[in-house]
Amino acid sequence: MNAVGRVVIAGSSGLVGSALVESLRADGIDVTRLVRRQPTASGEVRWYPGELPLDPSVLAGARAVVNLNGASIGKLPWGRNYREELRASRLTPTRTIAAAVHALGTDAPLFVSASAVGFYGNRPGEVLTERSCRGDTFLAALSADWESAALTAGEAARVALLRTAPIIHRQGVLKPLVLLTRFGLSGPLGGGAQVWPWISLADEVRAIRHIIDRGLTGPVNLSGPSPATANELGRAISAELHRPYLLPAPAWALRLGLGSDAADSLLLSDADVRPEALLASGFEFTHPKAAGAVRAALAR
Repeated sequence: MNAVGRVVIAGSSGLVGSALVESLRADGIDVTRLVRRQPTASGEVRWYPGELPLDPSVLAGARAVVNLNGASIGKLPWGRNYREELRASRLTPTRTIAAAVHALGTDAPLFVSASAVGFYGNRPGEVLTERSCRGDTFLAALSADWESAALTAGEAARVALLRTAPIIHRQGVLKPLVLLTRFGLSGPLGGGAQVWPWISLADEVRAIRHIIDRGLTGPVNLSGPSPATANELGRAISAELHRPYLLPAPAWALRLGLGSDAADSLLLSDADVRPEALLASGFEFTHPKAAGAVRAALAR
């Protein structure tokens, strides 16, 4: 991406958002951050999703608006109230931005809106691309509704849907796994043969920038190009931390401890998700293998 054009980012304080802001600004790209507090720095604009419309003029002239809002799915267990928070924290901001994009019509920037590989649900034995249908887990239904909210931007809007995999980072999917591993409590989860989609933080940011640069639209799987099982990821973490990988956690215990929605959507789900759209558009991964992404994330 060149330095021409401004990028508006909602959800810029999270793991991906903060890394994206840093990457863009390092290359001299003007970033406008949508914040829900009183602005404290130049380039910040306060907005009130769910309370007031977003002024379309905030987006006017921008190259892209990137929507990364959403409460963490890593906060477990998912009680009834938290499941509602997971929905509201995604759908409300997305609809607010979509309405502003819609108001600008053909002059609107590219709308790059977060989604998740959870869209595909539990699909053992299948290779899943952007052409695959949605699954039937809680996260699949949530991701489908999330994408539908973005598409209310209208037929004239250019919308990219970021079906992001769990991110291999100390503050991402590795956080609870590293903690268990350090205490010698890691091992196969529900058998461990299920395929887990994944992506490094570096490639997540590079992929978002690639989508903006190329003007890609429609669903885009942000996942590593090489499949990895839960066991392969777990053993890679254990190897880096020089700890054993021995203690199994059966599926029934995970469902009992975390709730069936969270266990089935996160730990027990089998989804071999491939980044077909990214690869077809010429994207090259910095970390094409899960073990390499783990090694880079845990390097001191």
